Amino acid sequence: MSQVLHTPPPTQAPAADDLSALAARHGLSVSGARPSLPEYVRQLWARRHFISAFATAKLTAQYSQAKLGQVWQVMTPLLNAAVYYFIFGVLLGTKHGVPDYIPFLVTGVFIWTFTQSSIMAGTRAISGNLGLVRALHFPRAALPISFCLQQLQQLLFSMAALVVILLCFGVPVAFSWLLALPALVLQFTFNAGVSMIMARMGARTPDIAQLMPFVLRTWMYVSGVMWSIDKLAAKDDLPQVVTVLLELNPAAVYIDLMRFALIDSFHAQSLPPHVWAAAVGWALLAGIGGFIYFWKAEETYGRG
Repeated sequence: MSQVLHTPPPTQAPAADDLSALAARHGLSVSGARPSLPEYVRQLWARRHFISAFATAKLTAQYSQAKLGQVWQVMTPLLNAAVYYFIFGVLLGTKHGVPDYIPFLVTGVFIWTFTQSSIMAGTRAISGNLGLVRALHFPRAALPISFCLQQLQQLLFSMAALVVILLCFGVPVAFSWLLALPALVLQFTFNAGVSMIMARMGARTPDIAQLMPFVLRTWMYVSGVMWSIDKLAAKDDLPQVVTVLLELNPAAVYIDLMRFALIDSFHAQSLPPHVWAAAVGWALLAGIGGFIYFWKAEETYGRG
């Protein structure tokens, strides 16, 4: 008698809907999924101590191999200012007609360096820290923000040297110096927003980091770091649209605000119209827009 073997029917795989319901019932979520915007802000705030400590550690390590150590935080922008003074102030004569030109120049160099360094560091914030991004779970916006905070800390070291320069060249201490605080807050917000935009772009296309020095150098030349936009705008042969673009350039806006705060010979007449409104507008546009733009790609960072 032949024996008939019965093969059991194949077990069906659970449906995707069943798995989703099972995961939801046990409080599971998709790994690396982008949180909602309010939740993302909450997570970022919860890691504020990490952001501060990371920025301080990066700043300390930046010049750890140099014999002069943290002195280079002040020496680097001062040397840049000395080079610009010789080339632009002496050879090209941009110092003529600008009172307190050396404080004018050094203030512009320090404030511009803050923006330049923040954006450059932000461009590499994700692509240059892939090991950290792939190993730990945290809001990725913490990286470009911490790099901007690092550059702010470096600027504050440089400001001590700037105060000495102002006093040496006869610029008196005034209550207007307090205006430097809101100006720096607005500039930091702007820098952080642009850094987050560049961090997302740099994560997708790392070659952007090679292009940025040329873009930033061009931006510096049109931002009035070494020359007075006010003096140039007074010329009749300059088209009005060019004057408006130069005056509303965000880098120039924050430089002018700092000069107005610190240098008594830089009067309100030298500022573009509605300069504080422009500073707030650029900070909100870049800060909020850059944050949302970065958040939308949160789940893609470190993959591929």
